[in-house]
Amino acid sequence: FGSRQVHSSHPPLSVFDISLFLFANMTGAGNHVIPNVHFRKVNGMTKGQHYRAYFRTWFDQPAKAKRRSLTRKAKAAKIFPRPVGGLLRPIVHCPTSRYNMKTRLGRGFSLDELKEAKIPVKLAPTIGIAVDWRRKNRNVEGMQANVERLKLYQSKLVVFPKRAGAKNVKKGDTPKSELKNVAQNTLKAIIPLPKAGKTQAEALTEDMKSFRAFRAVRKARADKKKLGKKLKEEAASKEDK
Repeated sequence: FGSRQVHSSHPPLSVFDISLFLFANMTGAGNHVIPNVHFRKVNGMTKGQHYRAYFRTWFDQPAKAKRRSLTRKAKAAKIFPRPVGGLLRPIVHCPTSRYNMKTRLGRGFSLDELKEAKIPVKLAPTIGIAVDWRRKNRNVEGMQANVERLKLYQSKLVVFPKRAGAKNVKKGDTPKSELKNVAQNTLKAIIPLPKAGKTQAEALTEDMKSFRAFRAVRKARADKKKLGKKLKEEAASKEDK
Protein backbone atom coordinates (compact mmCIF):
# COMPACT_ATOMS: atom_id res chain seq x y z
CA PHE A 1 0.00 0.00 0.00
CA GLY A 2 1.36 3.30 -0.97
CA SER A 3 1.14 6.42 1.11
CA ARG A 4 -1.58 8.92 0.22
CA GLN A 5 -1.61 12.61 0.90
CA VAL A 6 -4.93 14.31 1.52
CA HIS A 7 -5.17 17.92 0.42
CA SER A 8 -7.82 20.19 1.96
CA SER A 9 -9.10 23.44 0.58
CA HIS A 10 -9.50 24.94 4.09
CA PRO A 11 -6.61 26.92 5.57
CA PRO A 12 -4.91 25.50 8.68
CA LEU A 13 -6.44 26.39 12.07
CA SER A 14 -4.66 28.85 14.29
CA VAL A 15 -4.12 28.51 18.06
CA PHE A 16 -6.90 31.06 18.64
CA ASP A 17 -9.35 29.05 16.53
CA ILE A 18 -8.50 25.85 18.46
CA SER A 19 -9.00 27.58 21.84
CA LEU A 20 -12.38 28.89 20.71
CA PHE A 21 -13.37 25.42 19.55
CA LEU A 22 -12.38 23.85 22.90
CA PHE A 23 -14.14 26.66 24.81
CA ALA A 24 -17.33 26.08 22.82
CA ASN A 25 -17.23 22.36 23.58
CA MET A 26 -16.66 22.98 27.29
CA THR A 27 -19.51 25.46 27.65
CA GLY A 28 -21.95 23.74 25.33
CA ALA A 29 -24.14 25.27 22.68
CA GLY A 30 -25.90 28.56 23.22
CA ASN A 31 -25.21 31.68 25.19
CA HIS A 32 -23.89 30.85 28.69
CA VAL A 33 -22.08 32.54 31.52
CA ILE A 34 -18.33 32.21 31.29
CA PRO A 35 -17.38 29.41 33.74
CA ASN A 36 -15.43 30.67 36.73
CA VAL A 37 -15.70 27.76 39.18
CA HIS A 38 -13.69 27.88 42.38
CA PHE A 39 -13.27 24.13 42.66
CA ARG A 40 -13.10 23.24 46.33
CA LYS A 41 -13.98 19.54 46.25
CA VAL A 42 -10.50 18.10 46.59
CA ASN A 43 -10.17 14.32 46.44
CA GLY A 44 -13.88 13.80 47.03
CA MET A 45 -13.84 15.74 50.30
CA THR A 46 -17.47 16.89 50.15
CA LYS A 47 -18.62 16.48 53.75
CA GLY A 48 -19.18 19.24 56.26
CA GLN A 49 -20.50 22.76 55.95
CA HIS A 50 -20.71 24.19 52.43
CA TYR A 51 -19.30 20.93 51.06
CA ARG A 52 -15.96 21.64 52.69
CA ALA A 53 -14.01 18.99 54.55
CA TYR A 54 -11.33 20.13 56.93
CA PHE A 55 -8.23 18.36 58.17
CA ARG A 56 -8.58 16.64 61.50
CA THR A 57 -6.16 17.98 64.07
CA TRP A 58 -4.56 16.03 66.89
CA PHE A 59 -3.71 18.75 69.38
CA ASP A 60 -5.21 16.75 72.26
CA GLN A 61 -2.71 13.90 71.90
CA PRO A 62 -0.65 14.79 75.03
CA ALA A 63 -3.81 15.30 77.09
CA LYS A 64 -5.24 11.94 76.02
CA ALA A 65 -1.95 10.20 76.79
CA LYS A 66 -1.99 11.71 80.27
CA ARG A 67 -5.62 10.69 80.77
CA ARG A 68 -4.85 7.08 79.78
CA SER A 69 -1.93 7.04 82.20
CA LEU A 70 -4.10 8.33 85.05
CA THR A 71 -6.78 5.77 84.21
CA ARG A 72 -4.26 2.94 84.38
CA LYS A 73 -2.98 4.16 87.73
CA ALA A 74 -6.51 4.47 89.11
CA LYS A 75 -7.34 0.93 87.97
CA ALA A 76 -4.12 -0.43 89.54
CA ALA A 77 -4.95 1.27 92.83
CA LYS A 78 -8.52 -0.04 92.75
CA ILE A 79 -7.56 -3.72 92.24
CA PHE A 80 -4.48 -3.67 94.48
CA PRO A 81 -2.81 -6.09 95.29
CA ARG A 82 -4.08 -8.06 92.28
CA PRO A 83 -1.95 -8.00 89.09
CA VAL A 84 -2.78 -5.31 86.57
CA GLY A 85 -2.41 -7.75 83.66
CA GLY A 86 -5.43 -9.82 84.72
CA LEU A 87 -5.46 -13.62 84.71
CA LEU A 88 -2.50 -15.85 83.91
CA ARG A 89 -2.82 -17.19 80.37
CA PRO A 90 -0.98 -19.99 78.50
CA ILE A 91 1.42 -19.79 75.59
CA VAL A 92 -0.17 -21.09 72.39
CA HIS A 93 0.81 -21.19 68.72
CA CYS A 94 -1.04 -19.08 66.18
CA PRO A 95 -3.35 -20.92 63.75
CA THR A 96 -2.71 -21.65 60.04
CA SER A 97 0.56 -22.74 58.47
CA ARG A 98 1.54 -19.15 57.79
CA TYR A 99 1.75 -18.09 61.45
CA ASN A 100 2.04 -21.36 63.39
CA MET A 101 5.72 -20.70 64.16
CA LYS A 102 4.73 -17.66 66.24
CA THR A 103 3.43 -17.76 69.80
CA ARG A 104 0.92 -15.63 71.67
CA LEU A 105 -1.18 -15.70 74.84
CA GLY A 106 -4.15 -18.08 74.70
CA ARG A 107 -7.61 -18.01 76.23
CA GLY A 108 -6.89 -20.33 79.15
CA PHE A 109 -5.05 -23.41 80.37
CA SER A 110 -6.36 -26.84 79.38
CA LEU A 111 -7.62 -29.39 81.88
CA ASP A 112 -4.63 -31.67 81.21
CA GLU A 113 -2.18 -28.86 81.98
CA LEU A 114 -3.88 -28.08 85.27
CA LYS A 115 -3.93 -31.77 86.15
CA GLU A 116 -0.22 -32.11 85.39
CA ALA A 117 0.54 -29.06 87.56
CA LYS A 118 -1.71 -30.50 90.34
CA ILE A 119 -4.06 -27.52 90.41
CA PRO A 120 -7.79 -28.25 90.89
CA VAL A 121 -9.93 -26.93 88.05
CA LYS A 122 -12.35 -25.13 90.38
CA LEU A 123 -9.51 -23.55 92.36
CA ALA A 124 -7.68 -22.13 89.33
CA PRO A 125 -10.02 -19.17 88.57
CA THR A 126 -10.03 -18.15 92.25
CA ILE A 127 -6.23 -17.70 92.28
CA GLY A 128 -5.93 -15.81 88.99
CA ILE A 129 -5.52 -18.63 86.43
CA ALA A 130 -7.62 -18.64 83.27
CA VAL A 131 -9.19 -21.99 82.29
CA ASP A 132 -10.31 -23.05 78.80
CA TRP A 133 -12.51 -26.15 78.98
CA ARG A 134 -12.46 -26.70 75.20
CA ARG A 135 -8.75 -26.45 74.52
CA LYS A 136 -6.78 -29.67 73.93
CA ASN A 137 -3.03 -30.31 73.89
CA ARG A 138 -1.66 -31.52 70.57
CA ASN A 139 2.00 -31.98 71.51
CA VAL A 140 4.08 -32.71 74.59
CA GLU A 141 6.42 -29.71 74.21
CA GLY A 142 3.63 -27.14 74.37
CA MET A 143 2.02 -28.87 77.33
CA GLN A 144 5.28 -29.02 79.31
CA ALA A 145 5.97 -25.33 78.61
CA ASN A 146 2.59 -24.33 80.06
CA VAL A 147 3.01 -26.67 83.04
CA GLU A 148 6.31 -24.97 83.84
CA ARG A 149 4.53 -21.63 83.46
CA LEU A 150 1.96 -22.71 86.06
CA LYS A 151 4.63 -23.94 88.46
CA LEU A 152 6.54 -20.65 88.15
CA TYR A 153 3.32 -18.76 88.88
CA GLN A 154 2.62 -20.90 91.93
CA SER A 155 6.10 -20.29 93.30
CA LYS A 156 5.53 -16.50 93.23
CA LEU A 157 1.84 -16.53 94.16
CA VAL A 158 0.71 -14.58 97.24
CA VAL A 159 -2.85 -15.30 98.43
CA PHE A 160 -4.48 -12.83 100.83
CA PRO A 161 -7.29 -13.94 103.15
CA LYS A 162 -10.76 -12.79 102.09
CA ARG A 163 -11.38 -11.04 105.41
CA ALA A 164 -9.33 -9.87 108.35
CA GLY A 165 -9.02 -12.06 111.41
CA ALA A 166 -7.32 -15.32 112.27
CA LYS A 167 -10.56 -17.32 111.91
CA ASN A 168 -10.87 -16.31 108.22
CA VAL A 169 -7.45 -17.73 107.23
CA LYS A 170 -7.93 -20.84 105.09
CA LYS A 171 -5.68 -23.55 103.77
CA GLY A 172 -3.45 -22.26 100.96
CA ASP A 173 -3.39 -18.64 102.17
CA THR A 174 0.00 -16.97 102.50
CA PRO A 175 1.22 -16.49 106.10
CA LYS A 176 0.70 -13.05 107.60
CA SER A 177 4.43 -12.48 108.00
CA GLU A 178 4.91 -12.63 104.20
CA LEU A 179 2.08 -10.22 103.38
CA LYS A 180 3.98 -7.08 104.35
CA ASN A 181 5.30 -4.75 101.62
CA VAL A 182 3.92 -6.85 98.76
CA ALA A 183 4.65 -5.24 95.38
CA GLN A 184 1.93 -5.19 92.73
CA ASN A 185 2.61 -6.75 89.33
CA THR A 186 2.08 -3.92 86.81
CA LEU A 187 3.13 -5.76 83.62
CA LYS A 188 0.73 -6.21 80.70
CA ALA A 189 1.08 -9.98 81.12
CA ILE A 190 1.75 -11.49 84.56
CA ILE A 191 4.54 -13.61 83.08
CA PRO A 192 5.69 -12.09 79.76
CA LEU A 193 6.17 -14.21 76.67
CA PRO A 194 9.75 -15.46 76.24
CA LYS A 195 11.61 -13.64 73.50
CA ALA A 196 12.42 -15.81 70.50
CA GLY A 197 16.15 -16.16 69.95
CA LYS A 198 17.73 -15.59 66.57
CA THR A 199 18.69 -18.64 64.54
CA GLN A 200 22.44 -18.93 64.08
CA ALA A 201 23.79 -19.71 60.63
CA GLU A 202 25.63 -23.01 60.22
CA ALA A 203 27.47 -24.84 57.47
CA LEU A 204 25.57 -27.42 55.41
CA THR A 205 26.49 -31.02 56.11
CA GLU A 206 26.41 -33.91 53.66
CA ASP A 207 23.27 -35.30 55.32
CA MET A 208 21.49 -31.97 54.79
CA LYS A 209 22.51 -31.87 51.14
CA SER A 210 21.41 -35.44 50.45
CA PHE A 211 18.08 -35.12 52.30
CA ARG A 212 15.02 -34.95 50.04
CA ALA A 213 12.15 -33.31 51.91
CA PHE A 214 9.50 -34.02 49.26
CA ARG A 215 10.31 -37.73 49.15
CA ALA A 216 10.36 -37.98 52.94
CA VAL A 217 6.91 -36.39 53.22
CA ARG A 218 5.43 -38.62 50.51
CA LYS A 219 6.90 -41.76 52.11
CA ALA A 220 5.56 -40.80 55.55
CA ARG A 221 2.12 -40.16 54.04
CA ALA A 222 2.14 -43.51 52.23
CA ASP A 223 3.29 -45.38 55.35
CA LYS A 224 0.45 -43.85 57.36
CA LYS A 225 -2.10 -44.74 54.68
CA LYS A 226 -0.93 -48.35 54.35
CA LEU A 227 -0.40 -48.98 58.08
CA GLY A 228 -3.70 -50.84 58.61
CA LYS A 229 -3.16 -53.08 55.59
CA LYS A 230 0.38 -53.84 56.73
CA LEU A 231 -0.77 -54.83 60.23
CA LYS A 232 -3.45 -57.13 58.78
CA GLU A 233 -0.88 -58.85 56.56
CA GLU A 234 1.46 -59.36 59.53
CA ALA A 235 -1.37 -60.80 61.63
CA ALA A 236 -2.40 -63.13 58.79
CA SER A 237 1.18 -64.35 58.32
CA LYS A 238 1.44 -65.15 62.05
CA GLU A 239 -1.79 -67.18 61.93
CA ASP A 240 -0.54 -69.20 58.93
CA LYS A 241 2.59 -70.13 60.81
